[in-house]
This record gives sequence, structure tokens and C-alpha cells, in this order.
Amino acid sequence: MGAAVFFGCTFIAFGPALALCLLTVAGDPLRVIILVAGAFFWLASLLLASLVWFISVQLTDQSNGRLQYTLLMFGAAVSVLLQEIFRFAYFKILKTADKGLAALSEGGRSPITLKQMAYVSGLSFGIISGMFSVINILADSIGPGTVGIHGDSPHYFITSAFLTMALVFLHTFWGVIFFYACEKRCYWMLGLVVGSHLLTSGLTFLNPRYEVSLVAIFLLMFSTGAWAFVVAGGSLRSARSCLSCEDRNPCPIKRTFAIVNGESVEKLDGFLAAVGVVVVENDRERERKKERKKERKKE
Repeated sequence: MGAAVFFGCTFIAFGPALALCLLTVAGDPLRVIILVAGAFFWLASLLLASLVWFISVQLTDQSNGRLQYTLLMFGAAVSVLLQEIFRFAYFKILKTADKGLAALSEGGRSPITLKQMAYVSGLSFGIISGMFSVINILADSIGPGTVGIHGDSPHYFITSAFLTMALVFLHTFWGVIFFYACEKRCYWMLGLVVGSHLLTSGLTFLNPRYEVSLVAIFLLMFSTGAWAFVVAGGSLRSARSCLSCEDRNPCPIKRTFAIVNGESVEKLDGFLAAVGVVVVENDRERERKKERKKERKKE
């Protein structure tokens, strides 16, 4: 039973993230580098937040339970703020690197767009955040022991898995919106991203009232996903045409198969738009095709 719970909760928590990595990141070395670097930035923010919380605990009365609970909430808020600060620092670094890549490329265009970088960096923040939040829970799920034997919720493992899945998606959506807001200098959007992140962290303190915290976090996830979809350039028409396979491009399954066989990344556009993450555009490839057509006409 323990093994079934472990594998079931693991696939619930990280199954969607693994699928996104395999379909949209693993085939591009540059995106893999951005994914790994983003995880490093999140770990750095966690290290600083842990130091702040540890020092505050050591300087206060550790026998006071209410004070320690307040310090725990304070540490969570500091962790959220540091994550967003490091997200902004990562945006500035990627922006500088993008200019360098554009200067080194043949056509003067970067091989990766800002929307792609926002998506991959957000996904990296989500994956590493989910791993640190649920890894100990998954280790305990193997056993021995029985959940809820002392009156606690028997749904602890399954709710933790769904909460981790929601956090992975939320970080991905926050990354898309955050990068767009930084690029367009929309400070109110930055404030909403930070505020929704603080709200999500605060809702976890309502546990074990999972019917309140989990439902609220999933509602926030769906609304944030719709917002990220619009920010990435998606529309109801593009989502409907992709899901119904009425677009001029092939269906999402055929696009994935085409990429596995080494065809153009451009065929993933509709798939990512339908997921609501980001619209991928391969401008460089399109420019090359146009140049080839012009050369043929001249000949």
C-alpha cells in the first residue's frame, strides 16, 4: 500500500511538470540551461529565507508556541518576497544574455524569445519548489505507519500531492506574467503576482482544512493560468481551433511526433497556446524560409 501511495502521489505532483519538460524543454539545450539556472536562483532565495528564519528563532523565546508560529508565518512571507526578488534578478540576467545571443546569431535575432524564457524559468521555479515542499512527505508515505490513526486527516498525502501540482503550475504562470510585466513596466501586474504568491502561501496555514485551502488555491491557479494565457498572446479562438484540430497546423499529438523526428519547433505553437502557457514562435526559421523563397525567385 505504501508503494502505491508513493508512486501515485509522485505522479500527481510531478506528472504534468514532467510532461511539460519532455515536450517543451528537453529538446532544446538552451532551455535546459535556463531550467537548471532558474532552479539555482530559487535555491539561493530559499537559503537566504532559511537564514532569516533561523536567526529570528534563535533570538526569541523558543518555548513560546504562539510566537514561534508567528515567526513561521513571517519566514514564509520573507521566503515569498525573496523568491520574487530573485525572479526579477533572473529576468535581468536573461535579458542581458538575450542581447548577447542576438549579437552572436547570424540573423541578429536571439534563438529564444522572452516568452519562452519566462515559461522555462517559471517552470524551473515550480519544479524545484515542489520538490522541496513534498519530498519529505513522499518519503514518509512509503511507511511504516498509518495516516489518520490519531484523528488526523487520512487524506494528507493525496492533498499534499495536489497542492504541489498546483504550486508548480502557479510558479509557471507567475513566471510568464512577471517577465511580461517587467518588460512592459506594468508595476500593478508585478504587485498582483507578488500578492497572489503571498496569498497562496498564507492559504497553506489553513491546513488541515483542505476543503478551504486546496479549493482556494486551485481557483487561484485556474484564474492565474487564464491570465498568463492572455498575456502570452492566446485567445479563445486560438484555443478552440487547437483543441478542435481545425487549425492549419497539425494536432498537438502530431506536433509532438514531428518534433521527436527532428522537424521544426514551430509546430509546437498551437500546443503551447492551448495549454495556456506561452506561444512559441521560431522567427529565425521563418526568416530563413522567406530568404530561401526569395533566392529561388531570383534564380
